[in-house]
Amino acid sequence: MAQTKKMNESFFAKLLKDFNVAGESIRARQDEKQGLIDDFTGECKRFFFGKISERALMASTRRANTELQRLDADIRRNIARARDLSVKAKKLTVTQAPIGYRATLSGITSGDKKLKKIVPKKKPVPKKKPVAKKKVVKKKKATSKKKR
Repeated sequence: MAQTKKMNESFFAKLLKDFNVAGESIRARQDEKQGLIDDFTGECKRFFFGKISERALMASTRRANTELQRLDADIRRNIARARDLSVKAKKLTVTQAPIGYRATLSGITSGDKKLKKIVPKKKPVPKKKPVAKKKVVKKKKATSKKKR
């Protein structure tokens, strides 16, 4: 008896949920980063108008830089996580490619038993042209008039 493929729907739903969480986390860190940049811009204006000292601005700069680096690392980590989750979801859905069935008088027949793998075409490597050697032109010696 012929059977169609069944997708593991609970696993797929979990992947989508994790993917959504990763995307929301990226957006939240970007908002947090923008808020930090706005706060530091305000500190710079306060220094410009003489409200705070240069030492206070230097401390604020160090603090802002460490926080920016932390946020950037978290954003990159979530991007990588989202990429991995999307690859897993793609693999799960690609395996659901339909098998061609036909109804005949003798029963159900299947055309494809195996999945065809999608092989990306390799781009041809351009051939390097040989570098032509430059001809060396010998300069003629200038004839100088000898003093007599």
